Amino acid sequence: MTGRWKAALLVGALFAMPMVAQAQAPTDAEAAAIHDRILVLDSHADVLLPSTPKRYYLPDGGSRADLPHLEKGGVDAIVLAVAVGPGPRDAAGIAAARREADEKLARIKAFAATAPDRVGLARSAADVERLNGEGKIAVLIGFQNARSIGKDLAQIDRLYAEGVRVFAFDHAGHNDFADSSRPQTGEPLREHGGLSAIGREAVAKLNDLGVLIDVSQLSTEALLQTVALSRIPVVATHSAARALIENGRNLSDAELDAIKAKGGVVQVTPFTSYLTLPNGESLARFAAIRAKYGLAAGYASTYDGSEALPKAKRSAYLDEISAARTKASLADFVNHIDYIAKRIGWQHVGIGTDFDHGAGVIGFDSAAEAPNVTRELLRRGYSEAQVAAIWGGNFLRVLGAAEVGRKR
Repeated sequence: MTGRWKAALLVGALFAMPMVAQAQAPTDAEAAAIHDRILVLDSHADVLLPSTPKRYYLPDGGSRADLPHLEKGGVDAIVLAVAVGPGPRDAAGIAAARREADEKLARIKAFAATAPDRVGLARSAADVERLNGEGKIAVLIGFQNARSIGKDLAQIDRLYAEGVRVFAFDHAGHNDFADSSRPQTGEPLREHGGLSAIGREAVAKLNDLGVLIDVSQLSTEALLQTVALSRIPVVATHSAARALIENGRNLSDAELDAIKAKGGVVQVTPFTSYLTLPNGESLARFAAIRAKYGLAAGYASTYDGSEALPKAKRSAYLDEISAARTKASLADFVNHIDYIAKRIGWQHVGIGTDFDHGAGVIGFDSAAEAPNVTRELLRRGYSEAQVAAIWGGNFLRVLGAAEVGRKR
């Protein structure tokens, strides 16, 4: 599978192509051949640790994005995230978060080194192309949640030296760099009014280093400020469309438009709660579970007031809530790709799974099922070149733009 995608194609002929319906849907064999020809890239997946709650694992105890699943699904490149969740921002909390982040960083590097004839670590868009040409899966390192670096801007330089090339300020809960789209219980809705002063400095530093800024998880104010301040396009590595489903993690039309205006890309995630609303059966199960744990009636999610429960009890609660939610479908997932493609153009949409952190829908529950996405996109009338752009070309374009914008 050599030489399947060239950067010149991304900025030239592809942008002139309209999305037109095909005369007939391709056969399964034709769809499989197309999937094999194109470069398939997942812009965000998590890293499992021994301490990771078992609800994030596959039922058999495995990962949705390990080497066997990636190879079975024909996934050619993946961004693995050095990510931490919400937590204390005092010295002890920051130290614990940094230990977790460093453990994930070490595991990503170990994974990339596990089978050097099959996997390689990439530090640029060109590295992705090169590794793909060598028949290897390219692993890029992402970063999520500046809580693990406190207020230390120098840590960004360290992370860059370690190979981080995609950087997201937030997860759930505000940190010292930016406001989150999901404030924690007890936090104000706005702490900084978007980016803090150090967050603004970080935008410039990331631009100077050539690191691609990830705006998923930011509050609307913080996202729009980041887009305005950045000299280069940005990416939302794992988000969906708020016009279809009202969820704080989804992007509004105004946010989509701003990302497009900057030349950026929105990578859609197969995360059930971002793609569909819970059906009646799910809601009834939620109500019973919340009552069992002494929580007020209301919508159930990861951050829903259950944070006040003792740690072990909350983990059990979240296990039950996760199992009670009826999963969205592959069609629901592609509906969000469709919406964004029609709103801001197929040149500005891609795919970032968030596998191993709660994502997975019926028909796309692991990297092994990536060919199903290609088949569905082709069935809906996307051309091979457009599917190639959605699966990897659009992301590589903005990653390359970040590199070009680096301050020499």
